[in-house]
Amino acid sequence: MERSSVFDMIGPVMIGPSSSHTAGVVRIGRVGVKLLGGIAEEAEITFYNSFAQTYEGHGSDRAIVAGLMDFETDDERIKNSFDHAKGKMKFKFRSIGNASTKHPNTVYLKLTKGDKKIELEGESRGGGVIRIASVNGFNSGFTANLHTLIVTTDDAMGSIAFISDVISHDDCNIATMTVSRKGKNDIACQIIEMDSGINDITLQYIRNLKWVHNVIYIPVI
Repeated sequence: MERSSVFDMIGPVMIGPSSSHTAGVVRIGRVGVKLLGGIAEEAEITFYNSFAQTYEGHGSDRAIVAGLMDFETDDERIKNSFDHAKGKMKFKFRSIGNASTKHPNTVYLKLTKGDKKIELEGESRGGGVIRIASVNGFNSGFTANLHTLIVTTDDAMGSIAFISDVISHDDCNIATMTVSRKGKNDIACQIIEMDSGINDITLQYIRNLKWVHNVIYIPVI
């Protein structure tokens, strides 16, 4: 019996042509929607490295706009996302072709909705897999494959253990946690990936803690 030496990567159900240049990019845009709390009114989109050379030909420009409109990866409207964004979101593109410190398929988003602003850096890693490298200047490293909780706090002693204990009462098992801060005794950010979702009342409790600045919850995308 002859065995094939060719292995196919199974990616998401998607509008093509490429899982890394379209599906992954759509997912990065959708993360931006969740972080901002809605569709951006204005979006500045910067493609780096490989993306900077190919984003128009491979449809990454249409894909990121589709994601920012919260379209899913298999939505037929991706092909005409520019038309769907008219009158709802202003967007502009930039490209930087040689950024050696960044992943080859990197997109950086600056999003604005009213007085809310979000910046994030996303990497499309193939097969629809993404990594959100940073959020508002904080290292993050989450994938959006799990339920994600982002808590911005004072750099207070015991805050990490306290938040972990609170979410444990929802039977939320922590898969990964990334903590970064602007500086000692400055603003800190906890990025917590969980196997299951978190209750609204728990989120409200965390938001009301006096040393917590902001709480964002992102279900699986």
